[in-house]
Amino acid sequence: MPRIRVEVDGATYEDDVEPRVLLVHHLRERLGKVGTPVGCDTANCGACTVLLDGLSVKSCSVLAVQADGRSVTTVEGLSPDGSAGHPLQRAFHREHALQCGYCTPGMIMASLDLLRDNPDPSEEEVREGLEGNLCRCTGYQNIVRAVRSAAAEARTGEVAP
Repeated sequence: MPRIRVEVDGATYEDDVEPRVLLVHHLRERLGKVGTPVGCDTANCGACTVLLDGLSVKSCSVLAVQADGRSVTTVEGLSPDGSAGHPLQRAFHREHALQCGYCTPGMIMASLDLLRDNPDPSEEEVREGLEGNLCRCTGYQNIVRAVRSAAAEARTGEVAP
């Protein structure tokens, strides 16, 4: 079995992995990063989205061996000290951008990538940026509002009305 070395949420892990193991399963089952859910297991829903070297990827479409020598950020890595959370996490809470919460980790991680590229997205740009992430509960309106609110907070330091 190949041995991989991967940085996850700032900590380095070395592990022997079977070449066919998906990154989402490695994160959950070997590293205990259960904040990244297994959704559809076919890269359709986006619930398992993480950042791989800063870019959002659906971790059910990446093999763990492909993460060798790379950096992974999960939703758990956004506030590792147990603080009040990342601005996106706070905005999702404040704007009621979740119901069952299953898609929320993936939505937040995809939103981070979107905001890295576009710190002031329009409503349409948020919808386009998140179109690979599905939510069956919310209707997306509050998710879009949360992403825009977090973007405004990051730009100005103030919570958007």
